[in-house]
Amino acid sequence: MALQGPFFGKRDEPTTPRGPGSSPLTGTSALGSAGAAGAQPFAAPSATASPVAPASAATSGTPSATESGAKLIVGPNIKLKGVEITDCDTLVVEGMVEATMDSRVIQIAEQGSFKGSAEIDIAEVRGSFDGSLTVRQKLVIFATGKVTGKIRYGKIVIEEGGQLSGEISFGTDKDHKSDKPAASAGSSAKAEQLAVA
Repeated sequence: MALQGPFFGKRDEPTTPRGPGSSPLTGTSALGSAGAAGAQPFAAPSATASPVAPASAATSGTPSATESGAKLIVGPNIKLKGVEITDCDTLVVEGMVEATMDSRVIQIAEQGSFKGSAEIDIAEVRGSFDGSLTVRQKLVIFATGKVTGKIRYGKIVIEEGGQLSGEISFGTDKDHKSDKPAASAGSSAKAEQLAVA
């Protein structure tokens, strides 16, 4: 009978540190009030959640980060070889990829490496790319990035320290196909002007 007292009796010790008038359930409701004593134990999770907010804020400046869709992440120490990547909106390369892809966005991390051919809208390179790259909209090479091979781009941004080498040309295939007929039409117009004069 002596054992029943501590198990079913009144506990005085845990109620004194919580403060007056609080119970274990009022600590969760006191989360919104800053002056409540029960809100202090919940301050630690918000401190651990705060590093997540700046990381997402830093990536939200890029157009690719705000878009949603099918996303493939090749993590560090992962090797993906001999594949064709299709129906992927965003490819994030943190490991090594040897592939052919047609997508919207590629993001190559500092330790990431891509070898092969890619036709994409936006490329953000912090690691290395080696192969044939056609960027329909914007190619961004960061300070740690290195791009080599046959490169075609719409717009380009290279940070100081970024490397670009190989056969580089401005514009996409559509731009060059439309330029050739316009150039020949312009040259035939000049030939007509010379013939008339």
